Amino acid sequence: MTAVLSFRDLEAWQAAMDLVLGIYELCRRFPADERYELVRQMRRAAVSVPSNIAEGHANGPGLRYRNHVRIALGSLGELTTQLEIALRVGYVNREAAAEVAAEVTRTRQLLHGLRRSLNRQLLVQVLAFVAVMCTAGAVLFS
Repeated sequence: MTAVLSFRDLEAWQAAMDLVLGIYELCRRFPADERYELVRQMRRAAVSVPSNIAEGHANGPGLRYRNHVRIALGSLGELTTQLEIALRVGYVNREAAAEVAAEVTRTRQLLHGLRRSLNRQLLVQVLAFVAVMCTAGAVLFS
């Protein structure tokens, strides 16, 4: 396991960047009249995912990081819905949609793993704080 020195070291960020490329490629197939509607929304949702991972990582471990991971997961939800719309209106075929959906699933799994890791870190910090407070309380009341 390598040390995470930058958000670029996170598998979730790497997968999200691959997803962005997949979405851009997919959107090139859309009709020109969708360039400023569904294409724009899909690209913005896709770009939001690695952007929020990077911004959260820049904040360091804690509640703000967890919030940015939550936002990234929300953007994945938006993107999943937009992909389904594109499929239903016939802008993409099932095979192309399935390829991107697999990237969405992989990114979602990694983000949930990142969220679990951040939750564990927070729990460790809280337990350490409680232990210090209990020790301090025991000293005060002895």
